[in-house]
Amino acid sequence: MAYQCDLGNNQTVYLDNSGSQTIVTTASGSPGQQQQSSNSFETGAWTAPPEMYRTPGGVTLKIQAQGGDRWIQIQGQSSNLSDASSIPLQEVSQVPGSSQQPMQPMQPMQPMQPMQPMQPMQPMQPMKMGNMEMNNNPMEMRMGNMEMRMGSSPQNTGSQRRFCSQCGSPVQPSDRFCGNCGHKLS
Repeated sequence: MAYQCDLGNNQTVYLDNSGSQTIVTTASGSPGQQQQSSNSFETGAWTAPPEMYRTPGGVTLKIQAQGGDRWIQIQGQSSNLSDASSIPLQEVSQVPGSSQQPMQPMQPMQPMQPMQPMQPMQPMQPMKMGNMEMNNNPMEMRMGNMEMRMGSSPQNTGSQRRFCSQCGSPVQPSDRFCGNCGHKLS
């Protein structure tokens, strides 16, 4: 059997005994917002209904179980029970958010089917738009006097043009410094 205790300020504590575990669920809520958390404690099976006490330091729960009495601090700090007042508990059929049926174990994951090999890309026809030209085998792009290549290394022919990495001005393959900005060329 589960129990419910209203602590005020929109806070409720639910208690349940499942086998040798005591499950404490705290719920708080206000318009548009609700929070709930659960903790379980190894207490053994209950031999009497639980008891809840409000102390100057907080709220304490007393569980009478086969192995002896257990005290669980629900809120605040532990304090002397001589100043404690009993908080009434009500029996409830179940704790909100819990199910009567235990959760069934998940089925094991099945191995993935192997992927089909990718088909090689077909070379695309060179594209031209104004002074821009693109090709994908090897990947290259030309626009005006600028050129970019990826994949195959450029051939060192006399027709290859080089540019300064600092300012972008054209340079000759034999130049060690840029004639425009003086940057050392690699």
